[in-house]
Amino acid sequence: MVKSKNIKKRAKNIKKIRLEREKAVFMKLSGKLRAYLFTGILVTAPVAITLYLAVKFVLWMDVLVNRLLPPQYKFDNMPYTIPGLGLIIGVLFLIVVGMFAAGFLGRFFIKLGEWIVYKLPLVSSVYSVLKQVFETFFSSKTQAFSKVVMLEYPRKGIWILGFVSSDLQGEIKAKCPKDMLSVFIPTTPNPTSGFLIFVPREDCIEMNMTVEQGLKFVISGGLVEPDSKKVK
Repeated sequence: MVKSKNIKKRAKNIKKIRLEREKAVFMKLSGKLRAYLFTGILVTAPVAITLYLAVKFVLWMDVLVNRLLPPQYKFDNMPYTIPGLGLIIGVLFLIVVGMFAAGFLGRFFIKLGEWIVYKLPLVSSVYSVLKQVFETFFSSKTQAFSKVVMLEYPRKGIWILGFVSSDLQGEIKAKCPKDMLSVFIPTTPNPTSGFLIFVPREDCIEMNMTVEQGLKFVISGGLVEPDSKKVK
């Protein structure tokens, strides 16, 4: 009788060990599957989101251009639809406008239009700001940001990335006691918003990363660090 009890006890222990091993194998397998799932999301999500936004933008351009076209030239009258035709027409239109604006007659009409806009009280200030922003980002003669710097802000011991927009000039430079830099401090994850501060040049540590790498670092909240091999 004692021997049968020992056999039953041993069988229970063997069964318990087997269940624990099966549970460990299952947990290991589920952990691997979870890791594979997250890796798949990490690989496919940026591509899928980019393609989705690109398709949405192309379709939006098609709808916008189609609304602006005369009735006889609308895309609805075509025997078949061509995705992206509105984007192509829009790009060609902008090229033609740019060619016209570069000529003497185009510059005359642009100055005339600006003169009219500047006479309007509220519209003039909005147009002036938008014009300066677009000229800063799209002009080939200037660069929006020249370099990435690291500085202590908002107090000593706390470091933050900033983008040097320009050296101080004019009245602001005359009023400042030191050699100062105009530094734009972006917000995460939207770097288009932020604030401008004036910092002494000696308080800024110039980084080797490019402006593009710095923007990626800010947008990702510090998750996408610049590759040390690609840093200039």
